[in-house]
Amino acid sequence: MLLLLLGIIVLHVTVLVLLFISTIVSQWLVNGEHTADLWQNCTSGTIFHCLTSSTNEWLQSVQAMMILSIIFSVLSLFLFFCQLFTLTKGGRFYVTGIFQILAGLCVMSGAAIFTVRHTDWHQASENTSYGFAYILAWLAFPLALASGIIYVILRKRE
Repeated sequence: MLLLLLGIIVLHVTVLVLLFISTIVSQWLVNGEHTADLWQNCTSGTIFHCLTSSTNEWLQSVQAMMILSIIFSVLSLFLFFCQLFTLTKGGRFYVTGIFQILAGLCVMSGAAIFTVRHTDWHQASENTSYGFAYILAWLAFPLALASGIIYVILRKRE
């Protein structure tokens, strides 16, 4: 049981790290020396220069979804530790699982909106590709969903 709890905590912390990195790092779109993320557009040539990102409604919704996913995941981890010490024997971690599933759905929504609408913001070219932060956001989605389902299924034992 101890190894199971340790594995779940490691999975949850991994999801949190992926969510933080994908939200903060400026690598959602890459085009040569130009990178763009949810918050700023940077050009790295002879001088590294960053400008604030666009104020499009869809980009603001992606920002909100990514922040909500981090908040839900942090709340889920906090609730897991609280329920670990207060839940009765045989009880399930429903609240923890629901918050983690919500975190997964939020990151999926944010990444899906970005996938569909990013061409409104930056014109597609043959050199433009998705950056590693975008890929990490998509990787965090199934991991958060899986950990949420594990929390719902998990029963507390003594």
